[in-house]
Amino acid sequence: MTPDFPTELYNAESIASIERLAINDGGITGMELMERAGLQAFRAIQAKCPEARTLSAVTGSGHNGGDAFIVARLAHQMGFDVRVYPVAPLESLTGDALIAYQRFQEAGGETLAFIPEDFEATEILVDGLFGTGLKRAIESPYREVIEAINRYRARGDKQTVRERLVVALDLPSGIAADTGEVLGIAVEADLTITFIGLKQGLFTGAAPSFTGEVLFDDLQVDPLIRHQTPSNARLLPTKTSIPRRAKASHKGHYGHVLIIGGDQGTLGAARLAAEASARIGAGLVTIATRIQHAGLMAVMRPELMSHGIEDPQEIGALIERATVIAIGPGLGQSPWAQALFQHALACDRPLIIDADALHLLAETPHRRDSWVLTPHPGEAGHLLQCTSKAIQQDRFHAINALQARYGGTIVLKGAGTLIKEDTGLTSLCRLGNPGMATGGMGDVLTGVIAGLIAQGIALGEASRLGVHLHASAGDLAADQGERGLLASDLMPHLRHLVNA
Repeated sequence: MTPDFPTELYNAESIASIERLAINDGGITGMELMERAGLQAFRAIQAKCPEARTLSAVTGSGHNGGDAFIVARLAHQMGFDVRVYPVAPLESLTGDALIAYQRFQEAGGETLAFIPEDFEATEILVDGLFGTGLKRAIESPYREVIEAINRYRARGDKQTVRERLVVALDLPSGIAADTGEVLGIAVEADLTITFIGLKQGLFTGAAPSFTGEVLFDDLQVDPLIRHQTPSNARLLPTKTSIPRRAKASHKGHYGHVLIIGGDQGTLGAARLAAEASARIGAGLVTIATRIQHAGLMAVMRPELMSHGIEDPQEIGALIERATVIAIGPGLGQSPWAQALFQHALACDRPLIIDADALHLLAETPHRRDSWVLTPHPGEAGHLLQCTSKAIQQDRFHAINALQARYGGTIVLKGAGTLIKEDTGLTSLCRLGNPGMATGGMGDVLTGVIAGLIAQGIALGEASRLGVHLHASAGDLAADQGERGLLASDLMPHLRHLVNA
């Protein structure tokens, strides 16, 4: 298996194109690719569960079913107790999948009628039902098989006597390769082994809840062949760096962030964004908030400047001194908030629009190049006048629509956060964890991006780098446990990462 993922992400059509090129131009037969996939999957299983000696597989009629037959044959030849349950009728097999089945038979393998209870006796359960071509909702009898697989896995979570591992080939059956959407029901895998190219849907939307650990193998396809097919998106690199500061630096070299927000009862949101900007390296950070909050900020974090704004007209002087403006954390949607939002829109500074400011933008849509919008799915739905469910069904389509309507750089938050500029590919961050699903995390991200822009980093690059640093800090903070993780727990890790 490849230790580091390539960055290119492909949709199902592009994966099929790469396979055709590998066969037509690379001198590899389809059957050879299938044998390589089965071998690499079996090796990964052995590495994960070296003591296992029982393996079951469920197979469909396509290439995934063929891969599963090869895994089963190799396990049988290694002395495993192997049981294969063809869900698609064997007479429906054609091409390479049929050859794989025939080789399994010739090696002495047998198939059984599907009985859910039989999964009780196996340590390894291989999902070979559907591959990248699935577009429709799962129907009977496949639904019943997937339900049985998930019951088997749930029982395995509670047992300690024998290890259980659900292995998905290429992607968990029921997950849409292009979007990460669950097509009615999907296999809950512990391990997904994906081949030839990374499928974009594996890393965003619902998919990360179903894939378990993801491994990749290119099946020895020449990278030049893969690169002949344009990718549809890209993973953010796992390592980033920020230039070191000159010895003669002073705070004026690293910009001035203005955070506008913190209406009654929500000062904490503005304070989190402001501290994140400071921790990421901004030279100066000011909060424009309710006049009752200004004194509190000096006590909470004296390094941050705070100005009470009673009359929104007073914001003009603060805007003039700012390098970049982030508006929305704790802003509310009162007349006070609306007036401040209009002042921000009228200025020529780079803007970060988040939280309540996104709802205000949705009411009076504008398009602008020099801003970053950071919606979660609910806010994205408001911006596009649809439901959050519709956003999650195809996050790639949603971010393209947001960018087309509002311009600038869009950060669509959630599992597998997406970043899109007006040019270039959509970027995807596969870092982060469920512990980050808590109040204030989005405010921290807003502050991180604003702090990077203040230091002279372009909006798109600051958004990609900010998302990466934010997710990485969340993962470091989660080392002590995901439950109970607070947004403020990210602060020391942000400081460490930006100096690494």
